[in-house]
Amino acid sequence: MPPPKRDFYEVLGVGREASQEEIKKAYRKLALKHHPDRNPNDKGSEERFKEASAAYQILGDPERRAQYDRFGHAAFDPQNGFGGFNFNAGFEDLFSDTVGDACGGGRGRSRGRARRGEDLRYDLEIPFEEAAFGCEKKLAVPRWKGCETCAGRGSKEGTAPRTCPSCRGSGQIRFQQGFFSIAKTCSQCSGEGSVIADPCASCSGSGRVRSTQNLNVKIPAGVDSGSRLKLRAEGEAGTAGGPSGDLYVVVSVAEHPIFTRQGQDVICELPVSFTQLALGAEIEVPTLEEKAKIKIPAGTQNGSVFRLKGKGVPDLQGGYGRGDELVRIHIDVPRKLSVRQREILEEYAKNGGEEVSPVGKGFLDRVREMFG
Repeated sequence: MPPPKRDFYEVLGVGREASQEEIKKAYRKLALKHHPDRNPNDKGSEERFKEASAAYQILGDPERRAQYDRFGHAAFDPQNGFGGFNFNAGFEDLFSDTVGDACGGGRGRSRGRARRGEDLRYDLEIPFEEAAFGCEKKLAVPRWKGCETCAGRGSKEGTAPRTCPSCRGSGQIRFQQGFFSIAKTCSQCSGEGSVIADPCASCSGSGRVRSTQNLNVKIPAGVDSGSRLKLRAEGEAGTAGGPSGDLYVVVSVAEHPIFTRQGQDVICELPVSFTQLALGAEIEVPTLEEKAKIKIPAGTQNGSVFRLKGKGVPDLQGGYGRGDELVRIHIDVPRKLSVRQREILEEYAKNGGEEVSPVGKGFLDRVREMFG
């Protein structure tokens, strides 16, 4: 069960009475501090950046904030129709505001700037043995990629986007309503501030085309269900020349008919007979690679565990060798006995002072009568 989400106000470090400007400043500070470009290969900073971005996408919008104040996280559960978070959207908006304010431009003018593509998730199921020792898999990933014909610009070769005549490049149309000045997104350019008069024939002006990317992915030895592999820049292509998102391959391991896993150790349930436990025996057992033999001492009890060193799963980090195989013994009780086998067991029980089922004795008497 996943851990509960932290309160969004707590994530940003502000109180519930904070103004929109205070929320924006708090997020800007966290976003600049933990942005992945400033903290390469720092998974902790990446998660804090995503958490802060998710919080700002809700609290930075007055309508969403009102819903959150009333219903909490449940208001934005994907099962209730919310489509998830774009972890870079809030950061891009803040960056746009900063540049626009400094240059005297409006927020709409910066909306046509390059944007990073969305991250993708690929669920991959692999066999137990391949998870233990690693493998290489071929993936076919459907995604948007940059149009090669126009190099992602969206316009026909030899042409370029021109300033939108309706909003004059601002991305917004303003009109007066009483004492208020109202701004809405320009319908002609969809807020981009520019229009493509001669769109590329391959991508129809979007700068991206739908395709299936074939990738070879190396799965390291020791992965388990829930392990996540990050492939940089293998997600959706960005827009307006922006960088591509990342691809996350989430591994699930298929169940094995013999083995179960406990950390780096594998567990094997081994059925043996009563006589083998009582008298002792040498038994062949399966392992992940080849068969091995274990010696069972006379008098071994049901449920005993034998350890095969180094027969488990390699360490995922590659620094602590392999785990062990734990062979757990349990008695395999026969469902049917021959007349002679039953006589021997009855004699054994009699010598040990145990009572034998009268149903069983009656059965033997009838067999003797039938066959003399």
